[in-house]
Amino acid sequence: MGIARDRGRGHESRATGDEGGLRVRSYITRSVRLSAVPLLLAGAVGGAAPATAAAARAGSPARAGSFTISGQLFGVAATSASNAWAVGDTPSGKTLIVHWNGQVWKQVPSPSPSSAKFGNELESVAVTSAGNAWAVGGTSTSTSSSALILRWNGASWKRVPSPSVAGGFGLTGVAATSAQDAWAVGPNVILHWNGTVWKRVPGKGPAGTFLAGIAATSASNVWAVGSHGTTLPKTLTVHSAGTTWRQVPSPSPNDQNGDTLHGVIAVSTHSAWAVGCSFSCMTGGLGDGLILQWNGTAWKNARSPRSSYLAGVAATSAHDAWAVGALGTLPVSKTVIVHWNGNTWTAVPSPSPPQSGLADVAATSADNAWAVGSSGISHPKTLILRWNGTAWK
Repeated sequence: MGIARDRGRGHESRATGDEGGLRVRSYITRSVRLSAVPLLLAGAVGGAAPATAAAARAGSPARAGSFTISGQLFGVAATSASNAWAVGDTPSGKTLIVHWNGQVWKQVPSPSPSSAKFGNELESVAVTSAGNAWAVGGTSTSTSSSALILRWNGASWKRVPSPSVAGGFGLTGVAATSAQDAWAVGPNVILHWNGTVWKRVPGKGPAGTFLAGIAATSASNVWAVGSHGTTLPKTLTVHSAGTTWRQVPSPSPNDQNGDTLHGVIAVSTHSAWAVGCSFSCMTGGLGDGLILQWNGTAWKNARSPRSSYLAGVAATSAHDAWAVGALGTLPVSKTVIVHWNGNTWTAVPSPSPPQSGLADVAATSADNAWAVGSSGISHPKTLILRWNGTAWK
């Protein structure tokens, strides 16, 4: 999911051995389909790299703007300027969770159930308050894989039992509206938290369904996005108004090459955004970034600034939204950030260390947003950018 994690078709690119499983889809971006780039990276990141800062030790802080450790960040969520979480994994196959308290980023201990190298990965995070957050991904050994769900209770991260996911694969997205209502998605699966247990939502999507991202504004307005199709994938959007899920038609402008969606954000019942890319980026080419807009009635193709892929999207209102990803393919890729001002999407300058890309973005106001990803191939390092209302730093 390019720089890429193969979240879009992770179940088709799994391998065995301690460098297989989850790690084969682990570089940057949410849900790029089976591609040469993440397959090559699976071998490239095979060796564990030493931490690059004191912050690599669990519980150690780093100054704002200077938090960099060995690892990759795939998801970010925030409730305010003083409460944000980012999740991913380390080169040694451990889950990675870091927290922003308004002053510093600090690594927080998190369960890593598998002892296999590259066996644990967190792909997405959702937070509703200082005492309630969820992180989802997968855990694998040389012989089996399963979904991984962790919950923050205000004091520590604990593993929560998960229903089995088809094929034994991990989860790719999570959203929450309260401590009693949360959703998670994966390959052809939707899970719901009712305040007590996670349960699988009955039903089956179209052939080749892979859900990569999910967003909710309330228990009666939930969107999940991804792709479907086994040859030329098409975008997939499904919606729940509180009772059942239904597929909603969505544009696939690259009919001859295929499209996929990686991330989604809902502002209201009348406003939502979904982002992804064309099949070209899924196979390691430059491709085209894809942005779809929900206007309350239908999904429409929005004009996107040039990018190889767009991986994550966030919005604070119908007139303020961000999308992030990367431009180019390894080893010359660089970060991409685009902004919606209510009328058009435009590219915004962003710091771009060598061989870097962004996987997700979160925003709480017009002057506070976070974007996360990683830089480097053989020894990837975490990358965290912040919007202060004027520039990305």
